[in-house]
Amino acid sequence: MDGKETAAVRDQTSHHRETVLSVQGVKKKIGGKPIIKGVSFDVRAGEIFGFLGPNGSGKTTTIRMLVDLIKPTEGRILVCGEDVNRTPERALRHVGCIVENPEMYGYLTGWENLEHFARMQEGITHERIREVVETVGMDMRIHDKVKTYSLGMRQRLGIAQALLGKPKLLILDEPTNGLDPLGIKELREFIRQLADGGMSLFISSHLLSEIQLMCDRVAIIARGEVIAVGDVDELVSQADTYTVWQLDKPEEGHAMLAADPEVRLVKETEHRIDEALLAGMPGAIITVMDEDRIAERVRRFVEAGIGVRTVQRVAPSLEELFLRLTEGERIG
Repeated sequence: MDGKETAAVRDQTSHHRETVLSVQGVKKKIGGKPIIKGVSFDVRAGEIFGFLGPNGSGKTTTIRMLVDLIKPTEGRILVCGEDVNRTPERALRHVGCIVENPEMYGYLTGWENLEHFARMQEGITHERIREVVETVGMDMRIHDKVKTYSLGMRQRLGIAQALLGKPKLLILDEPTNGLDPLGIKELREFIRQLADGGMSLFISSHLLSEIQLMCDRVAIIARGEVIAVGDVDELVSQADTYTVWQLDKPEEGHAMLAADPEVRLVKETEHRIDEALLAGMPGAIITVMDEDRIAERVRRFVEAGIGVRTVQRVAPSLEELFLRLTEGERIG
């Protein structure tokens, strides 16, 4: 079974899974000013849920409310049916969380750090510590001092700490910050393994491409409001798909495309197509048009003596949708 089939199976079953986190009409005012104006979404068992928004959109404030660091002005937050505000101890026993960079003692070994945090919770045995060490793949380095760890290893140790209490929900705030491409890939694979094991993951990130690769569903927040929630593929399909042309007479071809009322020419400043792709297509003309019209347009080019070197459909990215929904705000 390939990745797409696996994703399809997850999608078919996700609607029947229990809701692990339910955020219902949450609002927050600070100093009388509305910071969070209305946030609602659910996270289901075994899914990876992305949380995206530009700087100042309310991501961090929302996460702090999820883990009872601050109280909402209105609304409810339920974890496994328990109200975070009314019964925080019962609710948060189901939650593991890493906000920003995990704080560890560099002069202690990884194992000693985990022992230290285990003492803060009831019932965490050495056997459980061994289990989480194996889960995060740190068997070979767990007895080395943390100051010798790479950033990726520190991130794994932080996740091990968050897993000690066997949470049903793991909240990660910007987990790929500072990681190199290999570290990001390894973390992405590890997060998928956790989800496949039945854990729910809530991931805040500004790396849209990573969210698109990593997450099953996503909520997009802007100006304190959630403006879109849904399956990543469904949300992406709402953005424009590009048709990219490489012609042997680009100026004449450009004029013909511009004269077609059913074709929209896209300026270089408007698209977010991978530069590596365009580098291999010098003089490319980027359009938005119905896929069914491509064959007719090729025929017209040929009749006009314009050779079609390449025509390629380029799927939209989550970034395209994000920028459209947030009116071009920067992400962070």
